[in-house]
Amino acid sequence: MRSNRIKVGIERAPHRSLLKAMGYTDAELKRPLIGIANSANAVAPGHIHLDKIVEAVKAGIYMAGGTPIEFGTIGVCDGIAMNHIGMNFSLGSRELIADSIEVMATAHAFDAMVMVPNCDKIVPGMMMAAARLDLPAIIISGGPMLAGKYHGKDDEKKIDLITVFESVGAVLSGKMTREEQALIEEAACPTCGSCAGMFTANSMNCLTEAVGMGLPGNGTIPAVMAARIRLAKEAGLQIVRLMEKQITPRQIMTEKAFRNALTVDMALGCSTNTVLHLTAIAKEAQINIDLNLINEISEATPHLCSLSPGGHHHMEDLDQAGGVSAVIKVLSNGNLINEDALTVTGKTVGENHQDVSIRDNAVIRPLDHPYHEQGGLAVMFGNIAPEGCVVKQSAVKTEMLRHQGPARVFDSEEGASAAIKEGQITKGDIIVIRYEGPMGGPGMREMLTPTSAIAGMELDGDVALLTDGRFSGGTRGACIGHISPEAMQGGPIAIVEDGDFISIDIPVKKITLQLSEKEIRDRLSRWSPPKPKIASGYMARYARMVSSSSEGAIVK
Repeated sequence: MRSNRIKVGIERAPHRSLLKAMGYTDAELKRPLIGIANSANAVAPGHIHLDKIVEAVKAGIYMAGGTPIEFGTIGVCDGIAMNHIGMNFSLGSRELIADSIEVMATAHAFDAMVMVPNCDKIVPGMMMAAARLDLPAIIISGGPMLAGKYHGKDDEKKIDLITVFESVGAVLSGKMTREEQALIEEAACPTCGSCAGMFTANSMNCLTEAVGMGLPGNGTIPAVMAARIRLAKEAGLQIVRLMEKQITPRQIMTEKAFRNALTVDMALGCSTNTVLHLTAIAKEAQINIDLNLINEISEATPHLCSLSPGGHHHMEDLDQAGGVSAVIKVLSNGNLINEDALTVTGKTVGENHQDVSIRDNAVIRPLDHPYHEQGGLAVMFGNIAPEGCVVKQSAVKTEMLRHQGPARVFDSEEGASAAIKEGQITKGDIIVIRYEGPMGGPGMREMLTPTSAIAGMELDGDVALLTDGRFSGGTRGACIGHISPEAMQGGPIAIVEDGDFISIDIPVKKITLQLSEKEIRDRLSRWSPPKPKIASGYMARYARMVSSSSEGAIVK
Protein backbone atom coordinates (compact mmCIF):
# COMPACT_ATOMS: atom_id res chain seq x y z
CA MET A 1 0.00 0.00 0.00
CA ARG A 2 1.15 3.52 -0.76
CA SER A 3 0.29 4.48 2.81
CA ASN A 4 3.04 2.14 4.07
CA ARG A 5 5.31 5.16 3.55
CA ILE A 6 3.85 6.67 6.72
CA LYS A 7 2.91 3.64 8.83
CA VAL A 8 5.21 0.63 8.40
CA GLY A 9 8.59 0.00 10.05
CA ILE A 10 10.52 1.31 13.01
CA GLU A 11 11.37 4.53 11.14
CA ARG A 12 7.67 5.33 10.95
CA ALA A 13 7.07 5.18 14.71
CA PRO A 14 6.80 9.00 14.92
CA HIS A 15 4.28 9.01 12.08
CA ARG A 16 2.16 6.34 13.79
CA SER A 17 2.35 8.26 17.04
CA LEU A 18 0.93 11.36 15.37
CA LEU A 19 -1.86 9.33 13.76
CA LYS A 20 -2.68 7.74 17.13
CA ALA A 21 -2.88 11.23 18.62
CA MET A 22 -6.02 11.66 16.49
CA GLY A 23 -7.53 8.42 17.77
CA TYR A 24 -6.59 6.03 14.97
CA THR A 25 -5.98 2.49 16.22
CA ASP A 26 -3.42 -0.05 15.06
CA ALA A 27 -6.26 -1.98 13.40
CA GLU A 28 -7.31 1.11 11.43
CA LEU A 29 -3.73 1.84 10.39
CA LYS A 30 -3.34 -1.63 8.93
CA ARG A 31 -6.15 -0.87 6.50
CA PRO A 32 -5.88 1.22 3.30
CA LEU A 33 -5.95 4.94 4.14
CA ILE A 34 -8.56 6.62 1.97
CA GLY A 35 -8.37 10.41 1.72
CA ILE A 36 -11.66 12.31 1.51
CA ALA A 37 -11.51 15.82 0.04
CA ASN A 38 -14.53 17.54 1.59
CA SER A 39 -15.57 20.95 0.25
CA ALA A 40 -18.31 21.50 2.85
CA ASN A 41 -18.89 25.08 4.00
CA ALA A 42 -21.61 27.39 5.25
CA VAL A 43 -21.26 29.78 2.30
CA ALA A 44 -22.71 27.81 -0.62
CA PRO A 45 -26.13 26.09 -0.55
CA GLY A 46 -24.59 23.34 -2.66
CA HIS A 47 -22.07 22.66 0.10
CA ILE A 48 -23.93 23.27 3.36
CA HIS A 49 -24.92 19.60 3.60
CA LEU A 50 -21.72 17.93 2.39
CA ASP A 51 -20.72 16.86 5.90
CA LYS A 52 -23.70 14.46 5.77
CA ILE A 53 -22.49 13.14 2.41
CA VAL A 54 -19.00 12.63 3.83
CA GLU A 55 -20.31 10.75 6.88
CA ALA A 56 -22.06 8.36 4.48
CA VAL A 57 -18.86 7.98 2.44
CA LYS A 58 -16.94 7.17 5.64
CA ALA A 59 -19.51 4.52 6.54
CA GLY A 60 -19.04 2.89 3.14
CA ILE A 61 -15.25 2.94 3.44
CA TYR A 62 -15.39 1.33 6.89
CA MET A 63 -17.82 -1.33 5.63
CA ALA A 64 -15.40 -2.19 2.82
CA GLY A 65 -12.38 -2.46 5.11
CA GLY A 66 -10.71 0.92 4.60
CA THR A 67 -9.92 3.79 6.95
CA PRO A 68 -11.31 7.20 5.87
CA ILE A 69 -9.24 10.33 6.55
CA GLU A 70 -11.02 13.60 5.81
CA PHE A 71 -9.60 17.01 4.97
CA GLY A 72 -11.14 20.22 3.68
CA THR A 73 -10.95 22.27 0.50
CA ILE A 74 -12.33 25.68 -0.42
CA GLY A 75 -15.48 26.23 -2.47
CA VAL A 76 -16.79 29.48 -3.98
CA CYS A 77 -20.52 30.08 -4.51
CA ASP A 78 -20.65 31.72 -7.93
CA GLY A 79 -24.10 33.16 -7.32
CA ILE A 80 -22.93 35.03 -4.22
CA ALA A 81 -19.63 36.01 -5.87
CA MET A 82 -21.49 37.36 -8.92
CA ASN A 83 -21.21 40.97 -10.18
CA HIS A 84 -18.55 42.20 -7.74
CA ILE A 85 -14.82 41.62 -7.31
CA GLY A 86 -15.53 38.21 -5.80
CA MET A 87 -16.23 36.79 -9.26
CA ASN A 88 -12.65 37.53 -10.30
CA PHE A 89 -11.58 34.83 -7.85
CA SER A 90 -13.99 32.09 -8.88
CA LEU A 91 -12.24 30.45 -11.86
CA GLY A 92 -8.86 30.80 -10.13
CA SER A 93 -10.21 28.77 -7.21
CA ARG A 94 -10.28 25.73 -9.52
CA GLU A 95 -6.49 25.67 -9.63
CA LEU A 96 -6.19 26.17 -5.86
CA ILE A 97 -8.49 23.21 -5.26
CA ALA A 98 -6.54 20.94 -7.60
CA ASP A 99 -3.22 22.02 -6.11
CA SER A 100 -4.36 21.66 -2.49
CA ILE A 101 -5.64 18.11 -3.07
CA GLU A 102 -2.38 17.16 -4.78
CA VAL A 103 -0.49 18.52 -1.75
CA MET A 104 -2.62 16.71 0.83
CA ALA A 105 -2.76 13.38 -1.01
CA THR A 106 0.98 13.32 -1.64
CA ALA A 107 2.11 14.63 1.74
CA HIS A 108 0.04 12.04 3.59
CA ALA A 109 0.48 9.07 1.23
CA PHE A 110 -3.19 8.19 0.81
CA ASP A 111 -3.91 4.93 -0.99
CA ALA A 112 -6.97 6.30 -2.78
CA MET A 113 -9.20 9.37 -2.86
CA VAL A 114 -12.88 10.22 -2.62
CA MET A 115 -13.68 13.72 -3.87
CA VAL A 116 -16.82 15.41 -2.51
CA PRO A 117 -17.69 18.55 -4.52
CA ASN A 118 -20.92 20.08 -5.76
CA CYS A 119 -20.64 23.57 -7.23
CA ASP A 120 -19.10 25.11 -10.31
CA LYS A 121 -15.29 25.17 -9.97
CA ILE A 122 -15.05 22.58 -7.24
CA VAL A 123 -16.10 19.68 -9.47
CA PRO A 124 -13.51 20.31 -12.22
CA GLY A 125 -10.86 21.27 -9.65
CA MET A 126 -11.26 17.90 -7.95
CA MET A 127 -11.34 16.02 -11.25
CA MET A 128 -8.14 17.79 -12.32
CA ALA A 129 -6.52 16.62 -9.08
CA ALA A 130 -7.76 13.06 -9.65
CA ALA A 131 -6.26 12.98 -13.15
CA ARG A 132 -3.00 14.55 -11.98
CA LEU A 133 -2.50 12.19 -9.03
CA ASP A 134 -3.73 9.09 -10.88
CA LEU A 135 -4.56 7.37 -7.59
CA PRO A 136 -7.74 5.26 -7.44
CA ALA A 137 -10.44 7.93 -7.08
CA ILE A 138 -14.18 8.46 -7.24
CA ILE A 139 -16.33 11.61 -7.29
CA ILE A 140 -19.53 11.83 -5.25
CA SER A 141 -21.29 15.19 -5.45
CA GLY A 142 -23.86 16.69 -3.10
CA GLY A 143 -26.65 16.64 -5.66
CA PRO A 144 -28.94 19.29 -7.14
CA MET A 145 -31.40 21.57 -5.38
CA LEU A 146 -35.12 21.09 -5.97
CA ALA A 147 -36.79 23.70 -8.13
CA GLY A 148 -38.86 26.37 -6.41
CA LYS A 149 -42.54 26.95 -7.03
CA TYR A 150 -44.09 30.33 -7.75
CA HIS A 151 -47.80 31.00 -7.75
CA GLY A 152 -48.07 33.71 -10.39
CA LYS A 153 -51.06 35.50 -11.85
CA ASP A 154 -52.08 32.61 -14.09
CA ASP A 155 -50.76 29.37 -12.64
CA GLU A 156 -48.04 27.70 -10.60
CA LYS A 157 -44.67 27.31 -12.28
CA LYS A 158 -41.26 25.97 -11.35
CA ILE A 159 -38.54 28.56 -10.85
CA ASP A 160 -34.86 28.66 -9.92
CA LEU A 161 -32.01 31.07 -9.22
CA ILE A 162 -31.95 32.33 -12.81
CA THR A 163 -35.57 33.38 -12.42
CA VAL A 164 -34.38 35.69 -9.64
CA PHE A 165 -31.54 37.15 -11.73
CA GLU A 166 -33.88 37.75 -14.65
CA SER A 167 -36.54 39.27 -12.39
CA VAL A 168 -34.14 42.14 -11.69
CA GLY A 169 -34.18 43.13 -15.37
CA ALA A 170 -37.96 42.72 -15.45
CA VAL A 171 -38.37 45.13 -12.52
CA LEU A 172 -35.98 47.68 -14.03
CA SER A 173 -37.89 47.63 -17.32
CA GLY A 174 -41.27 47.91 -15.61
CA LYS A 175 -42.41 44.40 -16.60
CA MET A 176 -42.63 43.19 -12.99
CA THR A 177 -43.43 44.77 -9.66
CA ARG A 178 -41.08 44.75 -6.67
CA GLU A 179 -43.72 42.75 -4.78
CA GLU A 180 -43.73 39.99 -7.42
CA GLN A 181 -39.95 39.98 -7.45
CA ALA A 182 -39.81 39.56 -3.67
CA LEU A 183 -42.06 36.48 -3.88
CA ILE A 184 -39.77 34.96 -6.52
CA GLU A 185 -36.72 35.69 -4.36
CA GLU A 186 -38.29 33.82 -1.43
CA ALA A 187 -39.38 30.79 -3.45
CA ALA A 188 -36.60 30.18 -5.99
CA CYS A 189 -34.06 28.24 -3.87
CA PRO A 190 -36.09 26.00 -1.52
CA THR A 191 -33.47 23.40 -0.49
CA CYS A 192 -29.76 22.79 -0.20
CA GLY A 193 -27.97 21.56 -3.30
CA SER A 194 -26.50 22.91 -6.53
CA CYS A 195 -28.90 25.30 -8.30
CA ALA A 196 -31.75 23.42 -9.94
CA GLY A 197 -31.16 23.92 -13.68
CA MET A 198 -28.57 22.65 -16.14
CA PHE A 199 -26.16 25.33 -15.02
CA THR A 200 -22.40 24.77 -14.66
CA ALA A 201 -22.45 22.82 -11.39
CA ASN A 202 -25.02 20.30 -12.55
CA SER A 203 -23.48 20.18 -16.02
CA MET A 204 -20.16 19.14 -14.50
CA ASN A 205 -21.76 16.67 -12.07
CA CYS A 206 -23.56 15.01 -14.99
CA LEU A 207 -20.39 14.96 -17.09
CA THR A 208 -18.47 13.43 -14.17
CA GLU A 209 -20.85 10.52 -14.55
CA ALA A 210 -20.56 10.53 -18.34
CA VAL A 211 -16.74 10.48 -18.29
CA GLY A 212 -16.89 7.52 -15.92
CA MET A 213 -15.67 9.09 -12.66
CA GLY A 214 -19.02 9.15 -10.82
CA LEU A 215 -21.48 6.35 -10.04
CA PRO A 216 -24.78 6.30 -11.97
CA GLY A 217 -27.05 8.88 -10.34
CA ASN A 218 -24.20 11.20 -9.33
CA GLY A 219 -25.38 13.96 -11.64
CA THR A 220 -29.11 14.03 -10.93
CA ILE A 221 -30.24 12.52 -7.61
CA PRO A 222 -31.49 15.56 -5.61
CA ALA A 223 -29.51 16.66 -2.58
CA VAL A 224 -32.40 16.11 -0.18
CA MET A 225 -33.18 12.53 -1.22
CA ALA A 226 -32.21 9.48 0.84
CA ALA A 227 -30.94 7.97 -2.42
CA ARG A 228 -28.15 10.57 -2.35
CA ILE A 229 -26.96 9.26 1.05
CA ARG A 230 -27.14 5.68 -0.20
CA LEU A 231 -25.11 6.66 -3.27
CA ALA A 232 -22.47 8.22 -1.00
CA LYS A 233 -22.21 4.95 0.95
CA GLU A 234 -21.84 3.07 -2.34
CA ALA A 235 -19.05 5.46 -3.32
CA GLY A 236 -17.27 4.65 -0.05
CA LEU A 237 -17.61 0.93 -0.69
CA GLN A 238 -16.52 1.25 -4.30
CA ILE A 239 -13.35 3.25 -3.68
CA VAL A 240 -11.88 0.36 -1.67
CA ARG A 241 -12.68 -2.01 -4.54
CA LEU A 242 -11.04 0.37 -7.01
CA MET A 243 -7.94 0.49 -4.81
CA GLU A 244 -7.80 -3.28 -4.57
CA LYS A 245 -8.02 -3.58 -8.36
CA GLN A 246 -5.75 -0.55 -8.89
CA ILE A 247 -8.18 1.06 -11.30
CA THR A 248 -7.00 4.67 -11.61
CA PRO A 249 -8.45 7.82 -13.22
CA ARG A 250 -6.24 7.73 -16.31
CA GLN A 251 -7.51 4.22 -17.08
CA ILE A 252 -11.02 5.70 -16.98
CA MET A 253 -10.53 9.23 -18.37
CA THR A 254 -9.34 8.13 -21.81
CA GLU A 255 -9.92 9.79 -25.17
CA LYS A 256 -13.02 7.59 -25.60
CA ALA A 257 -14.34 8.73 -22.22
CA PHE A 258 -13.95 12.42 -23.09
CA ARG A 259 -15.75 11.85 -26.39
CA ASN A 260 -18.57 10.27 -24.38
CA ALA A 261 -18.63 13.24 -22.03
CA LEU A 262 -18.80 15.71 -24.91
CA THR A 263 -21.57 13.69 -26.55
CA VAL A 264 -23.64 13.73 -23.35
CA ASP A 265 -22.80 17.43 -22.99
CA MET A 266 -24.37 18.14 -26.40
CA ALA A 267 -27.45 16.01 -25.69
CA LEU A 268 -28.08 17.68 -22.33
CA GLY A 269 -27.45 21.27 -23.47
CA CYS A 270 -24.83 21.90 -20.80
CA SER A 271 -23.12 25.14 -19.77
CA THR A 272 -20.51 26.76 -22.03
CA ASN A 273 -18.15 26.48 -19.04
CA THR A 274 -17.87 22.75 -19.72
CA VAL A 275 -15.57 23.63 -22.63
CA LEU A 276 -13.12 25.29 -20.22
CA HIS A 277 -13.35 22.53 -17.65
CA LEU A 278 -13.27 19.41 -19.84
CA THR A 279 -10.30 20.87 -21.71
CA ALA A 280 -8.44 21.50 -18.44
CA ILE A 281 -9.28 18.07 -16.98
CA ALA A 282 -8.21 16.36 -20.20
CA LYS A 283 -4.83 18.12 -20.09
CA GLU A 284 -4.26 16.72 -16.58
CA ALA A 285 -5.06 13.28 -18.02
CA GLN A 286 -2.49 13.97 -20.78
CA ILE A 287 -5.17 14.20 -23.48
CA ASN A 288 -5.70 17.17 -25.80
CA ILE A 289 -9.21 18.35 -26.71
CA ASP A 290 -9.17 20.44 -29.88
CA LEU A 291 -12.06 22.92 -30.08
CA ASN A 292 -12.93 21.61 -33.54
CA LEU A 293 -13.78 18.27 -31.89
CA ILE A 294 -16.62 20.00 -30.04
CA ASN A 295 -18.22 21.05 -33.33
CA GLU A 296 -17.66 17.60 -34.80
CA ILE A 297 -19.49 15.95 -31.90
CA SER A 298 -22.16 18.66 -31.70
CA GLU A 299 -23.02 18.28 -35.38
CA ALA A 300 -23.48 14.52 -34.90
CA THR A 301 -25.40 14.66 -31.60
CA PRO A 302 -29.01 15.82 -31.28
CA HIS A 303 -30.07 17.97 -28.35
CA LEU A 304 -32.40 15.67 -26.37
CA CYS A 305 -33.03 17.48 -23.06
CA SER A 306 -34.28 21.04 -22.64
CA LEU A 307 -33.57 22.08 -19.08
CA SER A 308 -33.47 25.53 -17.48
CA PRO A 309 -32.24 28.07 -18.54
CA GLY A 310 -33.05 27.07 -22.13
CA GLY A 311 -36.15 25.02 -21.28
CA HIS A 312 -38.73 24.44 -18.58
CA HIS A 313 -37.47 21.18 -17.05
CA HIS A 314 -35.18 20.95 -14.02
CA MET A 315 -32.73 18.43 -12.61
CA GLU A 316 -35.39 16.62 -10.59
CA ASP A 317 -37.30 16.02 -13.85
CA LEU A 318 -34.20 14.58 -15.52
CA ASP A 319 -33.60 12.33 -12.52
CA GLN A 320 -37.18 11.03 -12.58
CA ALA A 321 -36.88 10.42 -16.33
CA GLY A 322 -33.91 8.09 -15.80
CA GLY A 323 -30.98 10.46 -15.34
CA VAL A 324 -27.70 10.53 -17.21
CA SER A 325 -27.73 6.74 -17.67
CA ALA A 326 -30.98 7.00 -19.62
CA VAL A 327 -29.54 9.76 -21.82
CA ILE A 328 -26.49 7.58 -22.48
CA LYS A 329 -28.75 4.67 -23.41
CA VAL A 330 -30.63 6.77 -25.97
CA LEU A 331 -27.35 8.01 -27.44
CA SER A 332 -25.96 4.49 -27.48
CA ASN A 333 -28.94 3.31 -29.51
CA GLY A 334 -27.69 5.71 -32.19
CA ASN A 335 -24.12 4.40 -31.95
CA LEU A 336 -22.98 7.74 -30.52
CA ILE A 337 -21.37 6.33 -27.35
CA ASN A 338 -18.18 4.34 -26.82
CA GLU A 339 -19.73 1.53 -24.79
CA ASP A 340 -16.47 -0.17 -23.94
CA ALA A 341 -15.13 2.79 -21.89
CA LEU A 342 -14.31 1.81 -18.30
CA THR A 343 -16.02 3.52 -15.35
CA VAL A 344 -15.64 3.69 -11.57
CA THR A 345 -18.25 0.94 -11.23
CA GLY A 346 -15.53 -1.39 -12.50
CA LYS A 347 -17.82 -2.03 -15.46
CA THR A 348 -18.05 -0.46 -18.91
CA VAL A 349 -20.46 2.26 -19.94
CA GLY A 350 -22.46 -0.34 -21.89
CA GLU A 351 -22.78 -2.62 -18.87
CA ASN A 352 -23.87 0.29 -16.67
CA HIS A 353 -26.89 1.29 -18.75
CA GLN A 354 -27.92 -2.23 -19.85
CA ASP A 355 -31.03 -2.36 -17.63
CA VAL A 356 -31.88 1.36 -17.65
CA SER A 357 -35.26 2.57 -18.90
CA ILE A 358 -36.32 5.98 -20.24
CA ARG A 359 -39.29 6.98 -18.10
CA ASP A 360 -40.30 10.29 -19.68
CA ASN A 361 -39.91 10.94 -23.41
CA ALA A 362 -40.72 14.63 -22.96
CA VAL A 363 -37.71 15.16 -20.68
CA ILE A 364 -35.39 12.80 -22.60
CA ARG A 365 -36.54 12.84 -26.19
CA PRO A 366 -35.84 10.01 -28.63
CA LEU A 367 -33.20 10.47 -31.32
CA ASP A 368 -35.81 10.92 -34.05
CA HIS A 369 -37.61 13.70 -32.17
CA PRO A 370 -34.93 15.93 -30.57
CA TYR A 371 -35.34 19.49 -29.35
CA HIS A 372 -32.64 20.48 -31.86
CA GLU A 373 -30.90 18.50 -34.58
CA GLN A 374 -27.48 19.57 -33.29
CA GLY A 375 -26.02 19.59 -29.81
CA GLY A 376 -26.20 22.31 -27.19
CA LEU A 377 -22.85 24.01 -27.83
CA ALA A 378 -21.04 25.43 -30.83
CA VAL A 379 -17.54 26.84 -31.27
CA MET A 380 -17.23 29.71 -33.74
CA PHE A 381 -14.15 31.11 -35.45
CA GLY A 382 -13.45 34.33 -37.32
CA ASN A 383 -11.24 37.39 -37.48
CA ILE A 384 -12.48 38.64 -34.11
CA ALA A 385 -11.89 35.19 -32.54
CA PRO A 386 -9.04 33.45 -34.42
CA GLU A 387 -8.66 30.83 -31.66
CA GLY A 388 -12.42 30.40 -31.24
CA CYS A 389 -15.35 31.37 -29.05
CA VAL A 390 -18.26 29.41 -27.55
CA VAL A 391 -22.04 29.78 -27.62
CA LYS A 392 -24.85 27.73 -26.08
CA GLN A 393 -26.74 27.47 -29.36
CA SER A 394 -29.60 25.47 -27.84
CA ALA A 395 -30.51 28.52 -25.70
CA VAL A 396 -30.46 31.03 -28.60
CA LYS A 397 -33.74 32.18 -30.10
CA THR A 398 -34.14 31.15 -33.75
CA GLU A 399 -34.16 34.73 -35.01
CA MET A 400 -30.75 35.35 -33.38
CA LEU A 401 -28.90 32.37 -34.85
CA ARG A 402 -27.89 34.75 -37.63
CA HIS A 403 -27.48 38.37 -36.68
CA GLN A 404 -25.46 41.42 -37.59
CA GLY A 405 -25.35 44.82 -36.01
CA PRO A 406 -23.26 47.67 -34.66
CA ALA A 407 -20.90 47.10 -31.75
CA ARG A 408 -21.46 48.78 -28.39
CA VAL A 409 -18.09 48.44 -26.70
CA PHE A 410 -17.37 48.30 -22.97
CA ASP A 411 -14.10 47.63 -21.18
CA SER A 412 -15.78 46.00 -18.17
CA GLU A 413 -18.90 44.13 -17.12
CA GLU A 414 -19.93 47.05 -14.92
CA GLY A 415 -19.97 49.48 -17.84
CA ALA A 416 -22.13 47.19 -19.96
CA SER A 417 -24.51 46.39 -17.10
CA ALA A 418 -25.07 50.09 -16.36
CA ALA A 419 -25.81 50.82 -20.03
CA ILE A 420 -28.31 47.95 -20.23
CA LYS A 421 -30.11 48.97 -17.03
CA GLU A 422 -30.24 52.62 -18.12
CA GLY A 423 -31.92 51.70 -21.41
CA GLN A 424 -28.97 52.72 -23.59
CA ILE A 425 -28.97 49.48 -25.61
CA THR A 426 -31.25 49.37 -28.62
CA LYS A 427 -32.58 46.51 -30.72
CA GLY A 428 -29.98 45.14 -33.11
CA ASP A 429 -26.97 46.14 -31.02
CA ILE A 430 -24.10 43.77 -30.35
CA ILE A 431 -22.68 44.40 -26.90
CA VAL A 432 -18.92 43.79 -26.67
CA ILE A 433 -17.43 43.33 -23.19
CA ARG A 434 -13.65 43.00 -23.16
CA TYR A 435 -10.73 42.88 -20.73
CA GLU A 436 -12.66 40.21 -18.81
CA GLY A 437 -10.64 37.19 -19.99
CA PRO A 438 -8.44 34.94 -17.85
CA MET A 439 -5.60 37.49 -17.87
CA GLY A 440 -7.55 40.72 -18.28
CA GLY A 441 -10.31 40.12 -15.76
CA PRO A 442 -8.33 38.67 -14.21
CA GLY A 443 -10.16 35.42 -13.67
CA MET A 444 -12.63 35.46 -16.57
CA ARG A 445 -15.71 36.64 -14.74
CA GLU A 446 -19.13 35.21 -15.55
CA MET A 447 -21.48 37.73 -17.13
CA LEU A 448 -24.79 36.65 -15.61
CA THR A 449 -25.86 40.15 -14.57
CA PRO A 450 -25.90 41.71 -18.07
CA THR A 451 -27.25 38.57 -19.77
CA SER A 452 -30.05 38.23 -17.19
CA ALA A 453 -30.90 41.90 -17.56
CA ILE A 454 -31.18 41.46 -21.33
CA ALA A 455 -33.43 38.41 -20.90
CA GLY A 456 -35.50 40.06 -18.16
CA MET A 457 -36.07 43.09 -20.41
CA GLU A 458 -37.11 40.70 -23.20
CA LEU A 459 -34.28 41.88 -25.47
CA ASP A 460 -32.76 38.42 -25.93
CA GLY A 461 -34.47 38.16 -29.33
CA ASP A 462 -32.88 41.40 -30.54
CA VAL A 463 -29.48 41.89 -28.86
CA ALA A 464 -26.29 39.81 -28.89
CA LEU A 465 -23.42 39.92 -26.42
CA LEU A 466 -19.77 39.04 -27.09
CA THR A 467 -17.02 38.79 -24.48
CA ASP A 468 -13.57 37.43 -23.81
CA GLY A 469 -15.01 36.59 -20.41
CA ARG A 470 -17.47 33.80 -19.85
CA PHE A 471 -21.09 33.18 -18.92
CA SER A 472 -22.92 31.47 -16.13
CA GLY A 473 -24.50 28.16 -17.00
CA GLY A 474 -27.74 30.04 -16.36
CA THR A 475 -27.25 32.34 -19.35
CA ARG A 476 -29.58 32.18 -22.34
CA GLY A 477 -29.68 34.15 -25.57
CA ALA A 478 -27.11 35.03 -28.24
CA CYS A 479 -24.31 35.26 -25.70
CA ILE A 480 -20.90 34.37 -27.14
CA GLY A 481 -18.01 33.98 -24.73
CA HIS A 482 -14.40 32.80 -24.42
CA ILE A 483 -13.31 34.97 -27.38
CA SER A 484 -9.66 34.07 -27.92
CA PRO A 485 -7.12 35.57 -27.95
CA GLU A 486 -8.50 37.85 -25.26
CA ALA A 487 -8.14 41.63 -25.32
CA MET A 488 -5.37 41.67 -22.71
CA GLN A 489 -3.31 39.43 -25.01
CA GLY A 490 -3.80 41.84 -27.90
CA GLY A 491 -6.53 39.79 -29.55
CA PRO A 492 -8.63 41.54 -32.23
CA ILE A 493 -11.46 42.13 -29.74
CA ALA A 494 -9.16 44.76 -28.18
CA ILE A 495 -9.48 47.10 -31.19
CA VAL A 496 -13.25 46.94 -31.81
CA GLU A 497 -14.81 50.40 -31.76
CA ASP A 498 -18.38 51.62 -31.23
CA GLY A 499 -20.29 51.35 -34.50
CA ASP A 500 -18.11 48.64 -36.08
CA PHE A 501 -20.37 46.06 -37.69
CA ILE A 502 -20.14 42.45 -36.52
CA SER A 503 -21.87 39.50 -38.16
CA ILE A 504 -22.74 36.31 -36.30
CA ASP A 505 -23.64 33.07 -38.09
CA ILE A 506 -24.02 30.29 -35.54
CA PRO A 507 -25.16 27.57 -38.01
CA VAL A 508 -21.95 27.95 -40.05
CA LYS A 509 -19.82 28.57 -36.90
CA LYS A 510 -18.53 31.95 -38.07
CA ILE A 511 -18.18 35.35 -36.43
CA THR A 512 -16.77 38.32 -38.35
CA LEU A 513 -15.70 41.86 -37.55
CA GLN A 514 -16.50 43.84 -40.70
CA LEU A 515 -13.04 45.36 -41.10
CA SER A 516 -10.27 44.62 -43.56
CA GLU A 517 -7.22 42.71 -42.41
CA LYS A 518 -5.16 45.86 -42.95
CA GLU A 519 -7.45 47.96 -40.75
CA ILE A 520 -7.28 45.33 -37.98
CA ARG A 521 -3.45 45.25 -38.23
CA ASP A 522 -3.23 49.05 -38.20
CA ARG A 523 -5.42 49.33 -35.12
CA LEU A 524 -3.49 46.59 -33.32
CA SER A 525 -0.22 48.41 -34.07
CA ARG A 526 -1.56 51.42 -32.17
CA TRP A 527 -2.90 49.33 -29.25
CA SER A 528 -1.23 48.95 -25.87
CA PRO A 529 -2.47 46.93 -22.90
CA PRO A 530 -4.13 48.70 -19.97
CA LYS A 531 -2.82 48.42 -16.43
CA PRO A 532 -3.84 45.22 -14.61
CA LYS A 533 -7.09 45.54 -12.67
CA ILE A 534 -5.64 43.54 -9.77
CA ALA A 535 -1.95 44.23 -9.17
CA SER A 536 -1.16 42.12 -6.11
CA GLY A 537 -2.05 38.86 -4.39
CA TYR A 538 -3.21 35.55 -5.79
CA MET A 539 -5.11 36.83 -8.84
CA ALA A 540 -2.16 38.99 -9.93
CA ARG A 541 0.02 35.86 -9.91
CA TYR A 542 -2.76 33.92 -11.65
CA ALA A 543 -2.96 36.53 -14.44
CA ARG A 544 0.78 36.17 -15.12
CA MET A 545 0.60 32.38 -15.43
CA VAL A 546 -2.83 31.58 -16.92
CA SER A 547 -3.26 30.32 -20.48
CA SER A 548 -5.86 31.29 -23.06
CA SER A 549 -9.45 30.17 -22.57
CA SER A 550 -9.04 28.16 -25.80
CA GLU A 551 -6.62 25.99 -23.80
CA GLY A 552 -8.91 25.68 -20.77
CA ALA A 553 -7.52 28.70 -18.88
CA ILE A 554 -5.06 26.44 -17.12
CA VAL A 555 -2.17 27.76 -15.03
CA LYS A 556 1.09 26.74 -16.65
